[in-house]
Amino acid sequence: MTDDGTLPGQGADTRAGFVALIGEPNAGKSTLLNKMVGAKVSIVTHKVQTTRARIRGVAMEGQAQIVFVDTPGLFRPRRRLDRAMVAAAWGGAADADLIVLLIEAHRGLTDGTRAIIDTMKDRIPQGQKVALAINKIDRVKAEVLLGLAQKMNEAFPFAETFMISAEKGYGVDKLKQWLAGELPKSAWYYPEDQIADLPMRMIAAEMTREKLTLRLHEELPYQLTVETEKWEDQPDGSAMIMQIIYVMRDGHKGIVLGNKGETIKAIGTAARAEISAFLDRTVHLFLEVKVRPGWLEEPERYTEMGLDFKDGN
Repeated sequence: MTDDGTLPGQGADTRAGFVALIGEPNAGKSTLLNKMVGAKVSIVTHKVQTTRARIRGVAMEGQAQIVFVDTPGLFRPRRRLDRAMVAAAWGGAADADLIVLLIEAHRGLTDGTRAIIDTMKDRIPQGQKVALAINKIDRVKAEVLLGLAQKMNEAFPFAETFMISAEKGYGVDKLKQWLAGELPKSAWYYPEDQIADLPMRMIAAEMTREKLTLRLHEELPYQLTVETEKWEDQPDGSAMIMQIIYVMRDGHKGIVLGNKGETIKAIGTAARAEISAFLDRTVHLFLEVKVRPGWLEEPERYTEMGLDFKDGN
């Protein structure tokens, strides 16, 4: 309880709201989310389309609580999973109090970004503020940045433009302060020390999927999913976690396992270390690979990922 007798997050000056981060795949949304929150709540890889669920990271800025919705990258969907991811992204943007469109400085105004801007004009409620964040500014010269900012603001009426490097942290605090000041006055949605609203089971599964994505190549990462089947807290304070990696073909199973199980062992070691560090406790991680040719058409797989199966139609 605070000095004036109110509960934390319920004072007259508190603010809270949802901020959607949107952009093309690999624009740096997950990196920016993790930097804002101050912890790793969204997986970051060099491969596109790795963010599937609308992961909410919770960041504090003064008396404001910013709840970030890290949406899947917006792209032209081909499969049911792709369509469900894009629907989740636009749903997250339309429901948010504020939107941040993230673009890469060195790529400029791409066809993909133009398509996002055109869709924003149709799908974003009138009056909803959208900020532009030009990411990876260390890759281009100042005059290029200024020209890009002008071109972007001619294409869409952004409320504010920020030059940032999500990876190195340049300009991130300024963006965070602006977002905090623009949120509506409200009691906080989450306890002050909470950093994400995903169940720990799902965060742990995402961490393992990240290690798989980094280790494997080409199309395979997009044809597998990870689910936490069992989570048991042990008397000694450790956690026993059993996860299933679903793949679509027998050949994929062999690739994930690797020669004499070396690949799955390395993935398990890396995932266990990261989950353990995140939880700040010892973790015993057990991975099993199962072949399910039709997992992309199973509603329960989508539910486990925080997506709506019907959105993939």
